[in-house]
Amino acid sequence: MSAVNITNVTVLDNPAAFLNPFQFEISYECLTPLKDDLEWKLTYVGSAEDEKYDQVLESVLVGPVNVGNYRFVFQAYPPDPSKIPDEDIIGVTVLLLTCSYQGQEFIRVGYYVNNDYADEQLREEPPQTVQLDKIQRNILADKPRVTKFPIAFHSILDQQSVLSQLGPLPPNAGILPSDASLLSADNSLSATDMMDEVLLQGITT
Repeated sequence: MSAVNITNVTVLDNPAAFLNPFQFEISYECLTPLKDDLEWKLTYVGSAEDEKYDQVLESVLVGPVNVGNYRFVFQAYPPDPSKIPDEDIIGVTVLLLTCSYQGQEFIRVGYYVNNDYADEQLREEPPQTVQLDKIQRNILADKPRVTKFPIAFHSILDQQSVLSQLGPLPPNAGILPSDASLLSADNSLSATDMMDEVLLQGITT
């Protein structure tokens, strides 16, 4: 059973200019107190051909994490265009929102992002040099791909401490299944898998 569940993610300021910051309103619940902060990270996939073009746009620590419901706005700078191959700036790519605890990623939300010129004439006759200030970014917010990973939110010592406070378990107590058993195979996609879909199927807005 996961100690933290994302209950909602709203993409703000979308569509937006390519050079505008990214903004996400994230809601989540914590079912058990955690002693360390949660790490939220936003990664932009710069090219389907090579992971070296991936850019971590922002990484923030959020805490303390006590039992309850939380909501915050996660803002990140846009990708550095100089680190993206020119031929990959226009078109469809992937944006990954992840959350980790103690260095262990336990949830990943992937979004397809379509970058194209807002002006119809520029779309029909693209300039030889990419005009960044003319590009519009559209995140396909209604089609996220969510993947969950089972992790140990509490160390063995933490678990022993909690169990000692609860007292002995009933003789027929069982073991709950992990979150992984609840996942659909269709949703468990990596950034590479999502980019393969872009190349094979041609995903557009």
